[in-house]
Amino acid sequence: MLPRSIWLVGLLTALAGCGSSGSSASCAVDRGELPSWATTGFSEPHPRIAHVVGDAGRITAILFREPLRAERPGEQLNKVLWVSKDPQQPLSDLKIRARSGDTVLDRTVPGGPGPSTVDLPKGCWELTLTWSGRTDHLNLQYR
Repeated sequence: MLPRSIWLVGLLTALAGCGSSGSSASCAVDRGELPSWATTGFSEPHPRIAHVVGDAGRITAILFREPLRAERPGEQLNKVLWVSKDPQQPLSDLKIRARSGDTVLDRTVPGGPGPSTVDLPKGCWELTLTWSGRTDHLNLQYR
């Protein structure tokens, strides 16, 4: 059995990644190698770039600005490339439902996963993504 102080330090370390939305969401970004299925269009064989893979592994958000910036009226700040692991139906929009605390916002990427500008207010956002009959979830932090 672990001493109580070691157990408490472990618990606090685990909680440190949680968002401020009152949920247990982690808004961690992977800055390592992209999954092999998300590398089309990159000249390097094993590209390393900021990205977040969906919980079910069906989609990746590749972040061309990291950290993402909170939206400001009239400005589009954050280029995100959405890559679906599986083939998608043509012209099937990517629908995004973003939740942070009690706030829920909807965004759409016309034509489905691909290049986009997804701007949200400051916070850790839990995203539910739907496209071509598929669904996945991931979290993004806006500062």
